[in-house]
Amino acid sequence: MRKMTNRYEVVDNVENLEKALKRLREAQRVYATYTQEQVDKIFFEAAMAANKMRIPLAKMAVEETGMGVVEDKVIKNHYASEYIYNAYKNTKTCGVIEEDHAFGIKKIAEPLGVVAAVIPTTNPTSTAIFKTLIALKTRNAIIISPHPRAKNSTIEAARIVLEAAVKAGAPEGIIDWIDVPSLELTNMVMREADVILATGGPGLVKAAYSSGKPAIGVGAGNTPAIIDDSADILLAVNSIILSKTFDNGMICASEQSVIVLDGVYKEVKKEFAKRGCYFLNEEETEKVRKTIIINGALNAKIVGQTAQTIAKLAGFDVPETTKILIGEVSSVDISEEFAHEKLSPVLAMYRAKDFDDALIKAERLIADGGFGHTSSLYIDTVTQKEKLQKFSERMKTCRVLINTPSSHGGIGDLYNFKLAPSLTLGCGSWGGNSVSDNVGVKHLLNIKTVAERRENMLWFRTPEKIYIKRGCLPVALDELKNVMGKKKVFIVTDTFLYNNGYTKPITDKLDEMGIVHKTFFEVAPDPSLASAKAGAAEMLAFQPDTIIAVGGGSAMDAAKIMWVMYEHPEVDFMDMAMRFMDIRKRVYTFPKMGQKAYFIAIPTSAGTGSEVTPFAVITDEKTGIKYPLADYELLPNMAIVDADMMMNAPKGLTAASGIDALTHALEAYVSMLATDYTDSLALRAIKMIFEYLPKAYDNGANDPVAREKMANAATIAGMAFANAFLGVCHSMAHKLGAFYHLPHGVANALMINEVIRFNASEAPTKMGTFPQYDHPRTLARYAEIADYLGIKGKTNEEKVENLTKAIDELKEKVGIKKAIKDYDIDEKEFLDRLDEMVEQAFDDQCTGANPRYPLMNEIKQMYLNAYYGGAKE
Repeated sequence: MRKMTNRYEVVDNVENLEKALKRLREAQRVYATYTQEQVDKIFFEAAMAANKMRIPLAKMAVEETGMGVVEDKVIKNHYASEYIYNAYKNTKTCGVIEEDHAFGIKKIAEPLGVVAAVIPTTNPTSTAIFKTLIALKTRNAIIISPHPRAKNSTIEAARIVLEAAVKAGAPEGIIDWIDVPSLELTNMVMREADVILATGGPGLVKAAYSSGKPAIGVGAGNTPAIIDDSADILLAVNSIILSKTFDNGMICASEQSVIVLDGVYKEVKKEFAKRGCYFLNEEETEKVRKTIIINGALNAKIVGQTAQTIAKLAGFDVPETTKILIGEVSSVDISEEFAHEKLSPVLAMYRAKDFDDALIKAERLIADGGFGHTSSLYIDTVTQKEKLQKFSERMKTCRVLINTPSSHGGIGDLYNFKLAPSLTLGCGSWGGNSVSDNVGVKHLLNIKTVAERRENMLWFRTPEKIYIKRGCLPVALDELKNVMGKKKVFIVTDTFLYNNGYTKPITDKLDEMGIVHKTFFEVAPDPSLASAKAGAAEMLAFQPDTIIAVGGGSAMDAAKIMWVMYEHPEVDFMDMAMRFMDIRKRVYTFPKMGQKAYFIAIPTSAGTGSEVTPFAVITDEKTGIKYPLADYELLPNMAIVDADMMMNAPKGLTAASGIDALTHALEAYVSMLATDYTDSLALRAIKMIFEYLPKAYDNGANDPVAREKMANAATIAGMAFANAFLGVCHSMAHKLGAFYHLPHGVANALMINEVIRFNASEAPTKMGTFPQYDHPRTLARYAEIADYLGIKGKTNEEKVENLTKAIDELKEKVGIKKAIKDYDIDEKEFLDRLDEMVEQAFDDQCTGANPRYPLMNEIKQMYLNAYYGGAKE
């Protein structure tokens, strides 16, 4: 400490200030190592010392500045020590202040460094106490820049806090001050400090924000108080008098104007007069106008003076007992002197014809010079909630006080114990400030967040009921009547299935149970949004309590969209089609499904898995774009997997749907979201497809075992990708199919080997992003599939290459051609449309779960390779 026979080195020039700042930084570096226990002891002793000296400091402030009321400044000093200590005594400000082991989050409080505190002449001791205490609590050093007309009292307050802090163990020199304040030294302090706590006039606050350092400043107050005709007049008037006379009106939150509704104006005026307020006549009002503002600025001579003194300055006398001078005025324009902030016991009083008029006047007064600070309303909060809400919404102030003396209410913890106590009141962006709340210890801390890597919760979701085995259809449907008591069923299918009797076993069973039904059979192979809307319209007219989707992916996907439109006709399709990165965090929330209808899916092909997935693919017939929709609200309630419904599937459908199911399992196994639950399903499905797809393709209904195995494999693969999701193969297949009307399974077949080679890179250009996916490991995952299938290889690379050969052999067995060009797709047209297709594939929902994040040029190369049947630059 720079003590010399009980005196401190004087800071009165740049050189001495530089030395002081150096000492402060040295002290702060030491103080930053203190524990919470050490800091709390220092905080306590400093607050105690300031509290003990509240009266001498109050006297000193009034004597030095000639402003305010000693007794009120005693309260301010008491508040600045006691209330601030009480508010923050248990607040953690050192080291770890918050920790959640489960989520791996730890928050650590660190000091900012050196705080530059600019202290106003209106509150020279209480503000100094407040700022030094919160600096000590946060392990910051602080240097005080006092107002020239209040420097002695401000420095004395700082000295008392400093000496108590040092006695309690704080580093010497942790608090300092400028002894001979000047604009040069104040600006230097603001430039050299780490943060500025600026309390003062608009010019000072602007200078703080222009210093190049973080600043916490406050704005001017021009608080309007509305007295509604529902208000408790006795409470309102006496609260305003209490507030406006406190320290002769120098609190920046004090009322500057009162706006009274016409219905209670006389009563309010009478109460003010009864309580010692003086209403100015026209001549006196004009004289006070000329006294309030001099040369466009507030007359410093009236600040913190008594009503009697201000009247004398204006050239007339009022009784010595006068509390407030009230000018009844009508203009709220800035040209009206009474519309300004007055920082004295001078009050403007306006008559409002109604509450809306009062709001307009209050808004204008705030705009005149009080943006962001404080507004006040006296009202019956029980019966006038609408007015209260209106006031709260329209006032551009950061403190909206209700039935509260604003001087005391604004600083917090007196009339509302959740409003933080402070003598620096932020005004937000409205007032040009960086903070909008009452400034406290949180504003003098840097909070470091230590975030450990965590893997988010995963899931495994399936339909509530999945019924399997040949011939299970009628048994499962029994539940509609005997368990659920359903009355009306809407069946969705396509024309081919309907005309070929695939819905007859269902309708026969429904007829047997006496359940009314209707069938919509106009679903196209690539279901369009238009057909979904048409089906939904029929649903709305029929009002079913059950929906049964019968068919391949097209019918089931269309039915899911119809289901949504039936239950929630207000939904927007493009909202549902919105891409997401994490299904749990998507912007659009799917509406709750199943409120009107129970959804049953009955597949007639072994491929899509839509009967157990939360996905649906629909085509916008206007643009030709396929949109994969994904949300667990789209998950069917029941799936009935009866291989009897698949026995007569044609070879082309068997092949395409079978390879589709294979790509489902392959992509689910290497997806970033793959889990032990999905892995077992994916592997089993892959093995079953390799074994039974050629048999189902060759023998059809003559091999019911193969048909049933493929039915199960497709559903098992569906459950795997319903939870692990898919990848870029499906993204590319969706767009390839949409552009060139290829069956979805064929499109997948053409792309899958290109994708396997692409994903298998040990050094991908970009790795996918998901917490559980910590390094490129797709090569090993594909090798595991090869191992499970019994495919040999000396290295993982060899195993994967042999896996692709096995897939090629499987595709050849079921009649899938080798390249896109083999499907009579014109080369020029393909190349001309390629960039558009690439961009759409990149933005497909399935891309996000791919283990290797694909660049668009990489997608393009895969398309080219697949078109020509091999690598093509």
